[in-house]
Amino acid sequence: MGFFSWHTNDTNEPIWNCHTGKHDTVYMIDNLGNQWVEHFYDGYGEFGGKDYYELLAEMNGLPSDRGEGIDLAFSNPRKKHITPNLVTKPNQKWQPIEPKNHVGQGYWED
Repeated sequence: MGFFSWHTNDTNEPIWNCHTGKHDTVYMIDNLGNQWVEHFYDGYGEFGGKDYYELLAEMNGLPSDRGEGIDLAFSNPRKKHITPNLVTKPNQKWQPIEPKNHVGQGYWED
């Protein structure tokens, strides 16, 4: 299984996983204002104990299931949906902007 990683919504910098030796604190926020903080991202889509794809499914009215979220994120043709935001500063407001996938999967340079 590969890593999942994104660029942050606010700085557009890659979210490095902790195996690289470079890491920053990242906050995942939803459209209701909930926030999860992650200090050492492991690369598998979990921020502060909450799975990105489970939250994606929940935010779109689907069962809270990682598989449902992954299917939605990678649907072809692309289904309209809202996504969590990944940001570097706490207490930012959610915006309807999907974080860009990091081609290097949080481990390799783009």
